[in-house]
Amino acid sequence: MASLTKILVIGLKPSLKVWITFPYSKSDPSSVPQLAWQFVPVQRTVNPVLAFSKGDTVHFLLVKKEETGTIHVIKQRQLHVSCDIISLCWINSRTLVLVDSHEKLQVVDRPSQEVLETLDLEQVQLVYNSRHFKSLATGGNVSQALALVGEKACYQSVSSYAGQIIYLGTKSAHIMTLRAWRERIDCLLKLEHFPEALSLAWSFHEGTAKAVVGLFGDPVKRKGVVADKMVEMIFQFADFALKKCPEQGKIQVLEQHFHEVVPVLVDYCLLLKRLDLLFNQLYPQLVENMVAKGIFLESLESYIIADRLGHLPTPVMKDLLMHYQSSCMMESLERCIVHLDITSLDIQQVVQVCWENQLYDAVIYVFNRGMNDYTTPMEVSARPSRDVEVVMGNKLLVYISCCLAGRAYPLGDIPEDLVVQVKHQVFEFLIRRHSADSSEEEEVFPFIRTLLHFDTREFLNVLAMTFEDFKNDKQALEYQQRIVDILLQVMVDNPDFTPSQVGGLFTFLARQLAKPDNTLFVNRKLFDQVLEFLCCPDDDSRHTERQQVLLELLQVGSVVQFNEERLLMLAEKAKFYQICEFLYEKQHLYDRIIDCYLRDPLRKGEVFSYIHNLLSMPGYSPEEKQSVMDKVRQHMHELVIFDPNKSADLVTFHFAEEVQQIISELQVESETILDGQHSGPVLLLQPELHELQLDLLSRFDPKHILNFLQTSQHYRLEEAVQITQKYHHNKATAFLLEKRGDVEGAFAVLLEVLKLRDLQYMDINDEEETLTNVKDSLSDIISLCHQSSQSLNQQQREVLLYLFLIFDPVYGKGKLAEIQSLILGMLDTFNYEQTLLETTTSLLNHDLHWSLAHLRAAVTRGIHPRQDCCNICLQQYKRRQDAAAADEIIVFSCGHLYHLQCLQQKDSGWGFTSDVQQQWSCYKCSSSKGGRAASADSRGRSLSLAQGFVEVTLDHQQEQSWDQLRCLYRGPSRVTDTDRNVFYISYI
Repeated sequence: MASLTKILVIGLKPSLKVWITFPYSKSDPSSVPQLAWQFVPVQRTVNPVLAFSKGDTVHFLLVKKEETGTIHVIKQRQLHVSCDIISLCWINSRTLVLVDSHEKLQVVDRPSQEVLETLDLEQVQLVYNSRHFKSLATGGNVSQALALVGEKACYQSVSSYAGQIIYLGTKSAHIMTLRAWRERIDCLLKLEHFPEALSLAWSFHEGTAKAVVGLFGDPVKRKGVVADKMVEMIFQFADFALKKCPEQGKIQVLEQHFHEVVPVLVDYCLLLKRLDLLFNQLYPQLVENMVAKGIFLESLESYIIADRLGHLPTPVMKDLLMHYQSSCMMESLERCIVHLDITSLDIQQVVQVCWENQLYDAVIYVFNRGMNDYTTPMEVSARPSRDVEVVMGNKLLVYISCCLAGRAYPLGDIPEDLVVQVKHQVFEFLIRRHSADSSEEEEVFPFIRTLLHFDTREFLNVLAMTFEDFKNDKQALEYQQRIVDILLQVMVDNPDFTPSQVGGLFTFLARQLAKPDNTLFVNRKLFDQVLEFLCCPDDDSRHTERQQVLLELLQVGSVVQFNEERLLMLAEKAKFYQICEFLYEKQHLYDRIIDCYLRDPLRKGEVFSYIHNLLSMPGYSPEEKQSVMDKVRQHMHELVIFDPNKSADLVTFHFAEEVQQIISELQVESETILDGQHSGPVLLLQPELHELQLDLLSRFDPKHILNFLQTSQHYRLEEAVQITQKYHHNKATAFLLEKRGDVEGAFAVLLEVLKLRDLQYMDINDEEETLTNVKDSLSDIISLCHQSSQSLNQQQREVLLYLFLIFDPVYGKGKLAEIQSLILGMLDTFNYEQTLLETTTSLLNHDLHWSLAHLRAAVTRGIHPRQDCCNICLQQYKRRQDAAAADEIIVFSCGHLYHLQCLQQKDSGWGFTSDVQQQWSCYKCSSSKGGRAASADSRGRSLSLAQGFVEVTLDHQQEQSWDQLRCLYRGPSRVTDTDRNVFYISYI
């Protein structure tokens, strides 16, 4: 029965008292709520927070008191630690200090429940137990649960007051308190951990640090105080870095040193928004070291690209240009320029550097932002006198697209008051009739020509995206019509442009004309000219390209209307079969599409898929499908020649009822139709067709005959046998005869094959292939006998045996009874020898196992030395626990012990060295017996059985024990007498 303990907690509010009840069992120590009565008020606010511990868990309770006086726990959280908690104290409203059963002090942040620090209290020697747990009134008679709690009770040994915790030890009292924020920073500075100190200070600045003591609650005051401290730390870090930098060694060492310092200084200066500190004080200090200067300038790149640093002082910008140019970091320089404030740049210097190094993005950015000039970059880049570079050409197309869309290049937006002006400038640039420095040979509209020659399709795409925004801008619509007229004037009837380029232009025009709000005017006769141009039958160049262009033009829609009859005639002359297919599809003339596929050498193989899809998919009328089927029947001869297998699949799927008629029409090609049939669906065809295929296979593909006979079930056996006999396919004939039930006939056929191959082997002795054929024939005969043995009676079996022995001339004239007795005798001899072999093998295995088991038992037996001294020097050996370097000794099975060094010094021959290890025998036993080392044979055997062990001979007493053991466990062992003296011991 569980008892109840009532705990009173006072102090949350002057009028607030809380009774908490905890049940526990006297017989179950783990049920006791340890330290449950140590509720501590945390925040003296409307909703206080309580904390108590039980076992290895700290419970946080958020308590709320209603106006009626009712108290509710509105929120509860738990913190788990690795050990049982024996003490819990608050050091301030946000920080909790725990002591676990291992006397480890843990500082816990209450909001995040994170353990901030751990401290060992072993030196404190904390005082445990109290008068309460002794139960003096009952003579010390307490329950197991209360006794367990008493072992860890230290309630009176821990007390907290005014941000301090006092721990009572056996010899002294210890006061624990949190360091102030400055002390925590100074502690890291003393250790010269400047990055960690700055990181900690920044957490104080942002209010994210935990267990903070000594800072203002007001964020403004807090940030001001911490910022001043951080500035002081930055100067200290810079001085330390310059004084402690390596003066000798490789340049990489110096670079590594400043890479660990300079980016940290830059980062915290920018975080504090102290550009004056960064450029007016730190930079002049770092300039004294060239390595530090370069790393400083390179560190600015990431902040400039992230738009955290947009303005640089003029001297710094000048140094940045020179450093990046001398270090060949031009891409990084370009990325920086396009993010910097234009007022911080020396425009003349930047433009010169950018043109020299082909930094086109930077050039465009400087002209646009610095001078509001949006045309000069295009004029310089698209000069008619030179070919446009690939990189610059792509950038130029993107730039034009951005300008016409109101976006700045390479990033941002054009100011709203300049958007219309920029569009007009770009359009005026494109429609210029001549360039500024034009010559007499220059063609009209040079800039549009240059862009068209660079990438016609992309330039037209740029124009198409631009025209999407032209709705209410009358001036822009005029520019649109003007550009279209120029494109037609420049590209039509101009041999400089390929059919693909001209076709792309008219596809672009057709799409523009198809828009519902179109205002463009294009002479429709131009489309007829394009049609004549693309379908010219005398021009075989770019055939596929011209056809694709015309197809795209037709797929645009109903804007471009051609005379379909004329178009079809031109397409047939030009061999544009995809165009013909497009027109036939539009007119539902699906049967004529088959002719398009068959005439097109590039797509002829797709005709089977087209036919299958059309005949299988819904959406086509019966008349349309029938016309396609008639067309297929008409071209079946051509389809079979092109791909027999696909033709067979097509026939079996869609012409199953007409197979007989199709085969009759095909005549010679019929074998290819049926050849693909065995891999497709099985059809219930007439037997004549299966027999026809068997005949064709016998003539043209004999290796697939057996597979066909095994899978097909619709041929007639008699006719099939006649076919295979006609073409002398004996193996197939034997299969059919066996299937018919004529096992003797099948046996005779296979036997005849064996005879023929045997004769071939006798004639050609060197032919391995002939020998293999003989073996295969013999295997076929044996397989037939196995398969048919269950269904044959004794007489039939004797007939087969007699037929086989006729094959040997020795037995060909004998009687069957004589032959039968010979064979039965051979079988009896075989059974006897097989039984004898199995029995002998079993006995040998048993004997070998018995010998190895006893040998292993002897080898693995432990050895105990008889005395603690060496039998040569009579000195005791040093054990491992007695000295740092123990003596290396050898113990033999007889119990005698020797120093390894003593044995090596005795030149008596009982030790020898091999490639594997040094082998020894007992000096004392060998001397008493007058013998020397064990024989080489025994050593060899022992080495092969147990690698890594030392062999010795047995003394007289051990030999007697060995003989008794042999008599006791006597068995069919083959262990020799020379083996019994060999035992194995290991080094100790």
